[in-house]
Amino acid sequence: MTGTSWWQSPYEHLAVELREASGRRVAVVRFDLPERRNAMSGPMTESWVRLMTALRGDPDLAAVVVTGNGSAFNAGGDLSWIVSEPGATVPELRQRMLAFYRDWLTLRALEVPTIAAVNGAAIGAGLAVALACDIRYVATTARMGVPFTSLGLHPGMATTWSLSQVAGLAVARDLLLTGRIVDGQEAVALGLASRALPPESVLDEALGAADRVAAAAPVATRLTTAALRDGGHATVEAALQWEGLAQAVTLTTDDVREGIAAVAAKRPPAFTGR
Repeated sequence: MTGTSWWQSPYEHLAVELREASGRRVAVVRFDLPERRNAMSGPMTESWVRLMTALRGDPDLAAVVVTGNGSAFNAGGDLSWIVSEPGATVPELRQRMLAFYRDWLTLRALEVPTIAAVNGAAIGAGLAVALACDIRYVATTARMGVPFTSLGLHPGMATTWSLSQVAGLAVARDLLLTGRIVDGQEAVALGLASRALPPESVLDEALGAADRVAAAAPVATRLTTAALRDGGHATVEAALQWEGLAQAVTLTTDDVREGIAAVAAKRPPAFTGR
């Protein structure tokens, strides 16, 4: 395998693990500040940006799984940091918040599927990170919400966009305007997550999904991921135009021939990404 050794680098308030599946890499990223319910500290933010940059440069990366150590997934922004500059002007605060949002949403720049294993509380910006993932599995006992207005804050981290993209405008209005907290079962019912599972099973389910992604053809997977990001295509015609090109690209690969041969031989395919 080639690529940067992101799994060997030191990260503060993040625990990073390399998992190998079907000859490819899966990154398992754990928020690791359990005594503060994995709130987004300054060192955690810096580590996150550095890790996302390294992951984006790894050609053997197949998927990323994000979860939390301890009882929480991520409790969101550090409230003491948010109000640490009472004398700052609106333009100054705007630039600071934009930088914070963009740092954490670097996850969306990855070209591989990202999977959130929401093991516990995902609040505010913490839920925003889960919403930025392509797939979400949640614990039945997880507590999720975006109670910004109850703190006197306008919502942030693109939640006014991502909530409606993931679950629809009615759900976004409900959760953002009332600030109410939902559990894992309701999160699935609202369309926020794919499955709700016992807490001890959430990470295993996410890892199993990552392994299935890793076993699929890399070029086809990355193109499909790109097609489904940002709410998918705006029109049927836009989808047809994309698919006509993207499917043509995959038809030129060795992997499509391997996939067809594997079906004919009734064996698992051995994709190479070529």
